[in-house]
Amino acid sequence: MRQFRTELERTEKVEKIICNKCGKEILVQRGVPQEDVLEVEKRWGYHSRKDNQVDQFDLCEDCYDELVGSFLIKV
Repeated sequence: MRQFRTELERTEKVEKIICNKCGKEILVQRGVPQEDVLEVEKRWGYHSRKDNQVDQFDLCEDCYDELVGSFLIKV
């Protein structure tokens, strides 16, 4: 015999993504962004000045192109 209990779980669903550089809003429909974005998450390591800090940001495609266009060594 199995006995069950009812639990409610809180879920978060992304409604839109905002480019951290230009502020452009990318709509999300049914969990799918309507434009592609660069999503970055970095946990800084022990030998940095940001030990264990986590940075996250999103860039739209135009801002990504501008960023990598400024690189001395191309991707």
